[in-house]
Amino acid sequence: MANILPLPITKREKPISVIMVSYMTGPALIEAIHAVMADPDIFELILVDNGNSPDARKRLSHVVSKYERIRLLQGHGNIGFGRACNYGAKLASGEYFLFLNPDALIEEGAARNLANCGKALTAPWIAGGMLKDVNGQEQRGSRRGSLTPFSAIVSFTPLHRLPFLGSIHKENENLPTKPKAYPTVSGACMMMDRRSFDILGGFDEDYFLHVEDIDVCRRARESGGEVYFVPEASVMHYGSTSQVRRQKVEWEKLKGFTRYFIKHSKTAFGKIMTYMAWPFMAFAIMGRAWYLAIRHAVTGH
Repeated sequence: MANILPLPITKREKPISVIMVSYMTGPALIEAIHAVMADPDIFELILVDNGNSPDARKRLSHVVSKYERIRLLQGHGNIGFGRACNYGAKLASGEYFLFLNPDALIEEGAARNLANCGKALTAPWIAGGMLKDVNGQEQRGSRRGSLTPFSAIVSFTPLHRLPFLGSIHKENENLPTKPKAYPTVSGACMMMDRRSFDILGGFDEDYFLHVEDIDVCRRARESGGEVYFVPEASVMHYGSTSQVRRQKVEWEKLKGFTRYFIKHSKTAFGKIMTYMAWPFMAFAIMGRAWYLAIRHAVTGH
């Protein structure tokens, strides 16, 4: 009788926790929750309610009651995006933390692709997914260069059209066929493992909204870690779904950029460049916010 060798024991994959922070998100939130729950690779969803409307809370409670894998955190008010992400991560039980926007519909398998990429990276590592718009085109922000006062001036002005300069945004470059290192990936779909999160101390909670993702990518690289963009981790991202005045959101973005440059300016020259770049950033960010608000009021679009 031939010897029958036992089947090899498949090592169980480490669990993935999704941390999702919602503030006045709107209907896209429910779609995002269902997309997460449809992926068997995702162990749990930690949903941090930073202050949704009463009607939205009712819908949330109804949806959450259908799934055992969701933990809903409420009652703390709007504590800011970075602080809420840290709050959710500290209560998560997975080994991988996937920070996902509440208006981002993740494709099945994307979370595991991010985790598989991270296995080969040096901690503290960060892996970012590819954000697509409703037409399937890569969105701005999925992969970016290094943010400095000079690159901000170039990117926020027509200077980025000059062939020898260029913008920090890389969505118009050829899409890599496999995971590739970039200085910055988007916080709309960003993964790190528990060890990397602990090394970095999570997100800098002094950023209220925006730029905390750029900051944590920079800190990961400066700590000897790696930041990778994973084209196989696809997410459809609506974007700008928060039911909050655009000017308020963009003001927080401007404050975030200002804090980032002051925090990371190591020399007097760097601080001078920050002050030089600020008017350009303010004009570009707030000017665009007011333009879009006025256009919407006039045309409805």
